[in-house]
Amino acid sequence: MSKRNDSLSNFCVQMNFERLPQNVIERAKLIIIDCVGAILGGIAEKDIKELVKLRSKTTPIADYVQIISTNQWAERSQAALLYGTAGTVLEMDEGHQFAKGHPGIHVLPAILSAIQSNWQGRKLSGQEFLTAFIVGYDIAARIGAGSKLRHTMHPHGTWGVIGASVAIGKLSGLNFIQTKELLNISSSLTTATSRKTMLEGGTVRNVYAGMSNQMAFLALDLIHSNFTGENDGIKSIFGSVISDGLDDEIILDHLGENFEVMRNYFKIHACCRYNHAALDALCIMMDRHYELETLGNIKSINVESYDLAAELDDPNPKNMLAAKFSIPFAVATTLVNKTTTVESFLGHALSNPEVLELAKKVTVIENPSMTKSLPEYRPAKVKITLKTGKVFCHEVLTNRGDWRDPYSSEELKEKFFSLAELSLDNQQAASLFKSLASLEDCDDIKEIFEINYG
Repeated sequence: MSKRNDSLSNFCVQMNFERLPQNVIERAKLIIIDCVGAILGGIAEKDIKELVKLRSKTTPIADYVQIISTNQWAERSQAALLYGTAGTVLEMDEGHQFAKGHPGIHVLPAILSAIQSNWQGRKLSGQEFLTAFIVGYDIAARIGAGSKLRHTMHPHGTWGVIGASVAIGKLSGLNFIQTKELLNISSSLTTATSRKTMLEGGTVRNVYAGMSNQMAFLALDLIHSNFTGENDGIKSIFGSVISDGLDDEIILDHLGENFEVMRNYFKIHACCRYNHAALDALCIMMDRHYELETLGNIKSINVESYDLAAELDDPNPKNMLAAKFSIPFAVATTLVNKTTTVESFLGHALSNPEVLELAKKVTVIENPSMTKSLPEYRPAKVKITLKTGKVFCHEVLTNRGDWRDPYSSEELKEKFFSLAELSLDNQQAASLFKSLASLEDCDDIKEIFEINYG
């Protein structure tokens, strides 16, 4: 067994709430609030509502999970699938640029489902909940950062299953030997995810994170049934099967001292993170130049960015998911609707002739020097040329919402309410927010989510 797996297992088993720095606890609470908001926003979507109906029951059953904001009940692993899928659909969940993915929504749904189902047959405190989340997030992000996933792979549904598994393993009190085996078993429960799904608007992509959370419960059942994994499943899967290499130094760097929740980012723009640098630059230009309010005066819009962003060049996306992975559409809908919130990517925006016509004027190219700045920076340059010949240009080095340029707590609170109130009334959302903001003081975490939906 590798030193890596021994170190990760020790970290999982030995970490407790008292050892967590206060800034790590505060950041973790912000991430949990953000993920819960994303889930509540996603549950309001038509396709998620239909999936919830198919995968749950209207009759309460002992130890089943009441899906938040609904009167539907699901078995815990099904609830984890639904939560993970709902939290992904709007592209509003937080992320981690070094892991190149979204650890929060790969970890929270599993532990949320676990506590709602009274899985351990006892009260679980907010401190236990926070510790499990931070541990799961840390391991998921570290494996993501240490992996070189093949370009054809979508990062959702890959290393996230390990984070979700160790998080609920932590809640269930697995020992060192069991945790090592859990790392090996869960690594083999990854999904053959396709990057093309996000570019083509294949909404099956939205279920990848849900599947990771669902598989975490299978991994725990396999542990308790004495199944075994490979001698080093992480090295096998993330060193050669779905990845072109694995860097243990990155994975173990300051393990237990530096926590990966501190390197996360939050999203206000309701689309793929690769759009964000261009939208940050565009929003600054819109504030500075009143001429951009007259859209008919725009002759062309040129966007330079890094290679991953340059792929998002479809000016005519077929659905909401594809629109969220299109820089031409994101730029056009922002100029037309004067916002980058969820409403700018919904159905009516997709068919808006003014948006579609403007999107045709947007070209996206890779700037190799910007590509070289990854993963530390995610830059973009936007140049807008008017029919009069006047040119406006702005460039950003990093994205708003990361640790270099963070959103304020008030901005993140507003985001939570904008999403949560798609499924809850204002009073319910306010009560939930208040409880989540003081998680560490809660003796029974399950009570926070016991909301009467009428």
